[in-house]
Amino acid sequence: MDASTRFAQSVLLSMRRDVEEAGGNEVFWVGRIGADGLVAEAEVGARGNEDSVVVNRSAAREGHVLVHNHPGGNLSPSRADQSVAAHSSDSSLGFYIVDNAVSEVYVVVEPVRPRELVPLDEDAVAGLLAEGGALSRLSPGFEERPGQIALLREIARAFNGGRVGVFEAGTGTGKSYAYLIPAMLWALQNKERVVISTGTINLQQQLVEKDIPAAQRIIGREVKAVLLKGRQNYVCLRRLAEAGNERELFDADTDTLDRIAAWAKTSPTGSRSDLSFMPDESVWGRVNSESDACMGMRCPFREDCFVMRVRKDAADASIVVVNHHLLFADIESRMGGAGYDDTAVLPPYRRIVFDEAHGIEDSATSFFSETITRFKLAKQLNLLYRAYRGSVAGFLVQVSAVATAEDFLHRAGAAVQDVRAALLGLDEIGLSVLGDDQAARIHAGSAERFEAVFPAMDALRAALASFTGMVREVLETVSEEDRDIPSVWETKSVLRRLEDMIVLCRSFCEWNEHDDRVFYLQKIRLPPKRQGDAPVHFVQFTQTPLDVAPLMDEGVFEPMSCVVCTSATLRTGTSFSYWMRRTGISFVEEERLSQGVFESPFPYRTNAIFAVPRDAPMPDSGFAFQDYVEETVPRLILAAGGRTLVLFTSYDSLRHCYASARAALAAEGMTLLRQGDDDRFRLLDRFREDTSSVLFATDSFWEGVDVPGESLSQVIIVKLPFSVPTDPVFAARSEAVERRGGSSFMELSVPQAVIKFRQGFGRLMRRSDDKGVIVVLDRRIVEKAYGRQFTTSVPMTRRMYNPLEDILRAVRRFFSASPES
Repeated sequence: MDASTRFAQSVLLSMRRDVEEAGGNEVFWVGRIGADGLVAEAEVGARGNEDSVVVNRSAAREGHVLVHNHPGGNLSPSRADQSVAAHSSDSSLGFYIVDNAVSEVYVVVEPVRPRELVPLDEDAVAGLLAEGGALSRLSPGFEERPGQIALLREIARAFNGGRVGVFEAGTGTGKSYAYLIPAMLWALQNKERVVISTGTINLQQQLVEKDIPAAQRIIGREVKAVLLKGRQNYVCLRRLAEAGNERELFDADTDTLDRIAAWAKTSPTGSRSDLSFMPDESVWGRVNSESDACMGMRCPFREDCFVMRVRKDAADASIVVVNHHLLFADIESRMGGAGYDDTAVLPPYRRIVFDEAHGIEDSATSFFSETITRFKLAKQLNLLYRAYRGSVAGFLVQVSAVATAEDFLHRAGAAVQDVRAALLGLDEIGLSVLGDDQAARIHAGSAERFEAVFPAMDALRAALASFTGMVREVLETVSEEDRDIPSVWETKSVLRRLEDMIVLCRSFCEWNEHDDRVFYLQKIRLPPKRQGDAPVHFVQFTQTPLDVAPLMDEGVFEPMSCVVCTSATLRTGTSFSYWMRRTGISFVEEERLSQGVFESPFPYRTNAIFAVPRDAPMPDSGFAFQDYVEETVPRLILAAGGRTLVLFTSYDSLRHCYASARAALAAEGMTLLRQGDDDRFRLLDRFREDTSSVLFATDSFWEGVDVPGESLSQVIIVKLPFSVPTDPVFAARSEAVERRGGSSFMELSVPQAVIKFRQGFGRLMRRSDDKGVIVVLDRRIVEKAYGRQFTTSVPMTRRMYNPLEDILRAVRRFFSASPES
């Protein structure tokens, strides 16, 4: 093809000069297409030799088409060219090959004609939240928030400039409006969908039910916004109907099944969260929607399918709200070949806002991890083949009616028994190897300990491979007209899961060939079903990525046009560097990165005390510290009149302290609540409603607890939240830091603890008129050099480093002087 049909004349001349300056070797260009469809600009991204040239991905981001020359004159794409073409297609880039004279061109991938984007008017958008703007007219008692307006401006600039924005916004900044308004206006002006990803259900519901409708009133325009949940949250009508035909498999759960079936007939959403009761996981897992079991257009229930309905609703939505886990499921699908221009798990998009972005490393780690347990595998086997009261049931029984294989069910039963035996053997060996340990990692220094695990894991792999191979052979005997019946479809979906487990078994046995992964065993305890029964212990075998940063860069930050990350806790000390390294943002080119800090407007200096008892024992003093905690926590609770959240890093410490506090405060009439005694949401509701109650909690309660007002007026942080050094993933990541010559304590342990500490600290003040006290019983925060990273990461308050008696007096005075008291 004549090159003049694809390139402006001035570009042809400049490219010829580029080839000449490169000595006739290969050159890589990034081209930008003009309104006439011709390449109007071509910038050199790299120069190579006569056989190859590096593709400059950073430069490629700014263009519409990738171009390189073949010095030999043969313009047919090589294998390397085809690989570049596949990547460019995923990124919506065209790909051309030219000769050295730039007179002929071979179009490998047609470029997407650039669309003129309409930038946001930053002043006009910011004006919506300013004095005299739409928000002030809609809100009685309006007070302008300069931090919110400044954050909105930065986010609008990120949308306009195609940037990656990292913005820390303190509690009370009003960050939801600051990103919703630019996102909504951008989506309306440019017909581009924006995905908003959050870490918690609470925030998703707040956005959809409260913030998005309010933001629509502020901008004065309707914007279609949809909340999307993972498939597993919706009931599958086909699977529900099939479960109803196999009621004998549900034993005592038939009543639950009937209640789900009755609810599904009238539910407008089919979402589990709309159920008025909580079904057992084993029942819900049998009737919920699953991607690999979905029959799509072949399904007889497709017209009424809840998942298809919500996805159809999202297909033309401007704003799609998801959680981090669902977003990563979509990203994985796109990285696996679905590309970025079509629907995968989510409809296509190029702009993301991560709220609660401090948690995306943990969310990505969790999503990209793979596990196997005897219960997880047994569940899949039971779906295929289950002996019950002298008869057999399962999908294979139904498949046998349409398959021509002889003696199939008898052979399947024997093969399932072989798998079960291998599975139980592996579990017993795993428990024996763990002994008294809760978890153990497989690595060079510990491999000898796991010598018995590997042959047992391989035996399970072999038994599974034999069984799945036999089922595959039987499925081949099913006629073409019967291959779309539900039992055949379900059997294939279970087979895919079992084959994934085979791959995981093989990876475990070849652990030393996978330096980018962490392999470990963890002991799980199931509480007894009936009083007097012993608890059940089993082993979970897990493979998890050592570092999610490269995955995040490849799947999120590189292909997306704009990514905004915001949270109240992204920095350690005064730097974003730790969080950026862990999440892959450190790979983003500096000129594409925006950063900003927007301090909380809350009056911490006058409304909060931050106290550390100077006479507390050090946490490494063993029983002395725990004894001190058990004595001190009830006294602080009494001084505050209850209304306290006590945060622990160890459930064992929590349990002992809770028991001591119950005894010490028995006569005070206070309600003491303990994590684990009830559902998280019910616990928080009771804590919120009973203003003198006390909540003892650990782990997940360090964040996401939003209790404004008097009910939460004191936070006691028992110890600085350092990760347990023996945690398998943390230990592996620490070793990786040490191997490259770094300090795992300063580069990993401290920053990770600082971010979690900041989350715990942030539980106290949730609105501007909140008042309260934060007491940290761990005096390392003052006496150790690294303590400054903690203290400089939180807002300035009145601070005390005094003996406990002084602090108790100050707490009593503080609350006796408070108007709320």
